[in-house]
Amino acid sequence: MFAVGRSFPFFLVLLLSSGVAIGIFKTGALALIGDITRSTTEHTSTMNTVEGFFAVGAIIGPAIVAHLLAVGTSWKWLYIIAATLCVVLIVTASLVRYPQTITTSEPVDLKRTFGMMRNPYALGFSAAIFLYVTVEAAVYVWMPTLLAGYHGPAPWMAVYAISTFFVLRAAGRFVGSWMLARLNWAAVVTVFSLAILVCFVVSVIGGIGAAVFLLPLSGLFMSVLYPTVNSKGISCFRKAEHGAVAGVILFFTCGAAVVGPLAMGAVSDTFGDPKYGFILATGFAGLLCLSLLLNWILNPTRQILRDLDATEYHAMDTQEAALEGRN
Repeated sequence: MFAVGRSFPFFLVLLLSSGVAIGIFKTGALALIGDITRSTTEHTSTMNTVEGFFAVGAIIGPAIVAHLLAVGTSWKWLYIIAATLCVVLIVTASLVRYPQTITTSEPVDLKRTFGMMRNPYALGFSAAIFLYVTVEAAVYVWMPTLLAGYHGPAPWMAVYAISTFFVLRAAGRFVGSWMLARLNWAAVVTVFSLAILVCFVVSVIGGIGAAVFLLPLSGLFMSVLYPTVNSKGISCFRKAEHGAVAGVILFFTCGAAVVGPLAMGAVSDTFGDPKYGFILATGFAGLLCLSLLLNWILNPTRQILRDLDATEYHAMDTQEAALEGRN
């Protein structure tokens, strides 16, 4: 539809519609990851792999835009390319053999989904996701503005800072998939959140000269946080509830992607310099690190994850074994 559009209101409606569709699609995809994995640990590892490909897409998309602009092609071709990819997704989704649907006696409606927000696990992991996304958005939204005034010895780094950030984030997620299958997830996210905090603190103290290197580097440490915290939040619930809790966590994800950059922009405008926005982001990074440290020390999800490993995931293995026996 972008190919035939001519007005901004029309394009805005298309963007809003696709945004709603993407939200529903990703909620279902996140829930599906829990359905096809055999343990809460495998869930986290698989989520990191999937989000690694998601991060690769975030690199390829802007590269396509840059190429289109360089050769003087209309920006509408970006959406035509995206539409082609959607056709591939539709065909793929129609051919996939999905896990058996798990029925529940509870009504599946919005009331049930919003009721998830009263659950301490859903609320706790959603709050952690909110803090993380505000920190991540600080880099890919406001870092170009911060580095616009850079005149140091590495101007190439300022130009490719965003690309470096996304490449490190993608690479880190694939490495994280291997790492989280072997190490304590709470320890990993705590150490990585501390590394992010150090990058931001030194960037604030050292100024643009330090930020041009450390803010892109923070992408390596951010890599495992979102998929790991997201997967553990979903894993704290029965598989029949994965869709509902995935929707709640994704809601906080999207809310943070809006509120975080707006708050940073407001603070930067108030004090007249983008560095003050990054001071705010550093505060968010500190809260994130503190919350993950408390999670590592108190380990409030240990028992529930252990119980669900023994029930939901063990039951899946038993059902598949029975099915293979009948075949």
